[in-house]
Order: sequence, then structure tokens, then C-alpha cells
Amino acid sequence: MLKEFREFAMKGNVVDLAVGVIIGAAFGAIVTSMVGDLIMPVIGAVTGGLDFSNYFTPLSKAVTANSLAEAKKQGAVLAWGSFLTITLNFLIVAGVLFGVIRAMNRLKRNDEAVAAAPPKPTREQELLTEIRDILKSGIRTQV
Repeated sequence: MLKEFREFAMKGNVVDLAVGVIIGAAFGAIVTSMVGDLIMPVIGAVTGGLDFSNYFTPLSKAVTANSLAEAKKQGAVLAWGSFLTITLNFLIVAGVLFGVIRAMNRLKRNDEAVAAAPPKPTREQELLTEIRDILKSGIRTQV
């Protein structure tokens, strides 16, 4: 049974999937950092430090707090600002990923175009092509 598991785990697809998941997690951390540390501060500076994450609507009269964390302790709240912030972060992450994947696809197409260029014909192929063209042109020589 251990031998079967080892064979299964070492198959190419399982190993490729594991590598993909690890690289995906690392790339996700990079994109999250880019959004949280580079893009969102710029958006905050442009909007004058506007932060939606603390906006909420109390759903009971017992909620009197001014911050979302305190309001959640007091009772039910509709945390629409947090939802708006997470949605905005998602849109930014999706846009960044779209740009990265688009650039990677462009590079891949360029590599494929270079690789797809036909090789230069050999001297023998050139001579055979010339003979074919002469025969097609109808020039006949008498022997």
C-alpha cells in the first residue's frame, strides 16, 4: 500500500499540481502585498484618506459605538463598508492578475512566433526547388 501511494504521489500530474499550488500561494502573497502596500495607499492619498472598512449600519438600537469592532460587540450590524473595501481589493487584484497574465501571454506568443519560424532550406532543398521551378516553367532541353 505504501508503494502504491508513493507511485501515485510521484506521478507527474500530482507533483506539477503541488508545485502550482505552492507557486500560486507565493504569487498570491505578492499580489496581496502589491494591492495593500502599493496601490491602496495611493488610492487613500488620492481620496484624502477615505477608508470604507469602518462604515456600518446598526441593525439594533443597542449599537451605539463609532467603530465597527466595537459595534459588532454591542449587537448586529450591517458592515457594508468592509464589504465595499473587500470588493474594491478584489477588483484591484483581478486587474493586476489580468495585466500579468496578459503580459505573460504576449511573451509566450512572441516566443512561439520565433520558434515557429521555418528553418532555412538546405542546399539540396534549394536545388530541388530550382529544378521543380524550371520544369514548371516549361523550358525543355533536348538531349
